[in-house]
Amino acid sequence: MMWDAWLAIATVAFVIGSLALTKLAADLLLVAGVTFLLLTGVLTPAEALAGLSNEGVVTVAVLYVVAAGLRETGAMAWLAQGVLGRPKTLARAQFRLMAPVMSMSAFLNNTPVVAMFLPAVNDWARRNRLPISKLLIPLSYASILGGTCTLIGTSTNLVVNGLMIEHGGLAGLGMFDIAWVGLPAALVGMLYLAFFGRWLLPDRKPVMSDLDDPREYTVEMLVEPDSPLAGKTIEGAGLRHLPGMYLLELERDGEVLPAIAPHQRLQSNDRLVFVGVVDSVLDLQRFRGLVPAGDQVFKLDVPRPERCLTEAVVSDSCPLIGKSIREGRFRNRYDAAVIAVARNGERIRGKIGDIVLRPGDTLLMEADPGFADRQHNSRDFFLVSRVPDSRPLRQNRALIAIAILAAMVLTVTLEWLPMLQASMAAAGLMLATRCLNSGEARAAVDWKVLIAIAASFALGFALEKTGAARFIAENMVQFAQGDPWVTLAVVYLVTMLFTELITNNAAAVLMFPIALSTSQALGVSFMPFAIAIMMAASASFSTPIGYQTNLMVYGPGGYRFSDYFRIGIPLNLLMAVLTITIAPLVWRF
Repeated sequence: MMWDAWLAIATVAFVIGSLALTKLAADLLLVAGVTFLLLTGVLTPAEALAGLSNEGVVTVAVLYVVAAGLRETGAMAWLAQGVLGRPKTLARAQFRLMAPVMSMSAFLNNTPVVAMFLPAVNDWARRNRLPISKLLIPLSYASILGGTCTLIGTSTNLVVNGLMIEHGGLAGLGMFDIAWVGLPAALVGMLYLAFFGRWLLPDRKPVMSDLDDPREYTVEMLVEPDSPLAGKTIEGAGLRHLPGMYLLELERDGEVLPAIAPHQRLQSNDRLVFVGVVDSVLDLQRFRGLVPAGDQVFKLDVPRPERCLTEAVVSDSCPLIGKSIREGRFRNRYDAAVIAVARNGERIRGKIGDIVLRPGDTLLMEADPGFADRQHNSRDFFLVSRVPDSRPLRQNRALIAIAILAAMVLTVTLEWLPMLQASMAAAGLMLATRCLNSGEARAAVDWKVLIAIAASFALGFALEKTGAARFIAENMVQFAQGDPWVTLAVVYLVTMLFTELITNNAAAVLMFPIALSTSQALGVSFMPFAIAIMMAASASFSTPIGYQTNLMVYGPGGYRFSDYFRIGIPLNLLMAVLTITIAPLVWRF
């Protein structure tokens, strides 16, 4: 057994070291560690694969579908714009993000909160030209800190509370009892991230940004009647600072306004002419109440939610050369509607239908997904390709998606249904109400994250099963030598260490009997120790594998393992000092 324990410790150390020192994918390294323990007999196949059927992992998978329903209807962007707004600085952006996330995480499981915010924060960061790598770790950490503020904020609190009642002979905690420690910790943690994040968080951008694309499209959009944008200023509507795009002119009642002030108010049926790159054209498509101005878009046979954007370069043998898009009856000939044209960086004036095509023009079209396959070998176009993630949003179902989300949150908050059942019902309703289709639901699930989380559970279980975790814990607690304050600090630090290596609930269950017997031997109250275990088991900041939400933002943020060390270790120590100081003052030894 001791040999198995050392094998488990060595494997976990190797995986963590590889994550810290190499750029290999987290899911591959974690699966490699599990595979080694499986081959050496430390884990059985059932134990190695148990994480795939873990309720938390399945819940994450289902919540990706719920988030996709919100995204495909435009509800996610709508909610993000209302909650997150348009901050002027990075520090304000971090506050605007962390405050609502903390509030929601105090009453909801952290994982669904991050799953729902993740796609919205990605879009929000791009629109506001904010580095995503300075926002996603604060998103994860804010959800963790918010969960420490109430008894139901995280499953760890409920587990420890149940153990206190069952084995400790103690009265359970009330809903907000832990807030004596959790709330100061959350506020201090938020201030730490906002003030020190600018230096400690990485600022990473992709090597080739889509916004560096030399093709500048001219696209014409229409403010729909009864649009929520009507009556708003250009700046207030979020149309002034789109990355890689600017508003060239506004046409109203036949009059063109070329110099458009930020305080200019929009009206129904305004025609807005933008110039920008393809990613920003996609952003325009996601604004509620803003549609392509060309009427050809609405005459296509394929329903709009089933279309996608396609790019193609006009060849010199195209029969429409020298003709306008309208004159050449482009829609009838190709069953596609041109919504924007790029021409060597030239600003093309006039309505889309009046643009006379030339060889080399790049067209951005709405068409059915099969258009690219049909025209791939056509002599009329070069370089025909679909634009990723370019389906028009089902904005008429945005309120339905929001209602489903609200119902899910309400049923969980009121404890009518557990999180898994509520999220599965919500995902089913998203499909049933056609907020998204089955293909979009399948594509929404991030299997890399799920595999990484499941594998991390297996590694943690190996430390528990072999007795390695208990051996380390018992030997470290002996160093306290009978001083209650020192013992409390050791219990906190050991629990924190195990939270980074195994799951938070497993760390709490492992440390509970050790801390209980230690407090009884010292003749002091167990309450400060229980609070320390709750806080330490939740406060996982210095590795991506210690908590599900840390793994969820690892890939999208472009992070390295060392990033969590740099920003997380000081925060871990800060939480330790706060808990060890406050807990014995509120609950006396």
